Amino acid sequence: MATVSEPSNVSLPVAGVVIAVISSFINGSTFVLQKKGILRSRDRGGSYLTDVVWWSGTLSMVVGQIGNFLAYNVAPAVIVTPLGALGVLFGAVLASRILREHLNILGKLGCVLCCCGSVVLIIHAPKAEAVTSRLELEERLLDPGFVLYSLLVALLLVILIVWVAPAHGTSNIMVYVSICSLLGSFTVPSSKGLGLVAQDVFGGGPSSGGALALFLGLLGTLAVSILIQFFFINKALQCFSSNVFEAIYYVTFTSTVILASALLFKEWTALTLTDSLAMLCGLATVCVGVVLLRISQEALLTWKKKTD
Repeated sequence: MATVSEPSNVSLPVAGVVIAVISSFINGSTFVLQKKGILRSRDRGGSYLTDVVWWSGTLSMVVGQIGNFLAYNVAPAVIVTPLGALGVLFGAVLASRILREHLNILGKLGCVLCCCGSVVLIIHAPKAEAVTSRLELEERLLDPGFVLYSLLVALLLVILIVWVAPAHGTSNIMVYVSICSLLGSFTVPSSKGLGLVAQDVFGGGPSSGGALALFLGLLGTLAVSILIQFFFINKALQCFSSNVFEAIYYVTFTSTVILASALLFKEWTALTLTDSLAMLCGLATVCVGVVLLRISQEALLTWKKKTD
């Protein structure tokens, strides 16, 4: 039995990385395709909801989220989430082709740094997870630190959605970015939690009633979070460049997800000091890369405005 279980334990993180990489490329095309659909609908004077390109981007988002859900349940979140940098790289290349948002030398350097930082994060990420059962998950969900963090995030979301977004959303990109990123604090832990709880729900047993309630609660949280993210992502794409939004969104989303996962799943408890420093360097490298991408795109947009 031991000889059978050991290969499966090794293959699961590899499967998660492969799924995450594929999902990253799919997700990298979503913003570009949706932005293209929005621009096409503006030229026609109609709604982007009737544009086939926008719907192809939406379908890519659905497929990418399904891939993320699978990846988060077979690999630690600190591995899966940083791999989104590959989506930034692919999105930048795709935007240069489809949206004519070409990269200068800073943009190309930013793409390289995103990939290099992701590799460092994968190499030094934890190889095991602390939460492996529904009972452990329930205990972590009631942890005072995670409860306090969740309440603060929920309060910030209410303030941003109800008061800040209507007044400043179309003029400040950070409003929409903050809303979508903070929602990641619920989407990723919910995805991970669903994978753990599903084992009890579909496996039956005496505790299946409590497991079902938790499963439905996590599923509802995940669905609501994704729908709100979807709404504000499209509002952002109507006002801002897809590359600029994707770059900033990736950095803030990654930060909030890693923080939420660290509090709930405590995936960093298995890290040594050396691995922790290496991961910080990798994350810093990724952040510098996406910042360079943003500077590159802003410089190009400024140049286009002057030449028009």
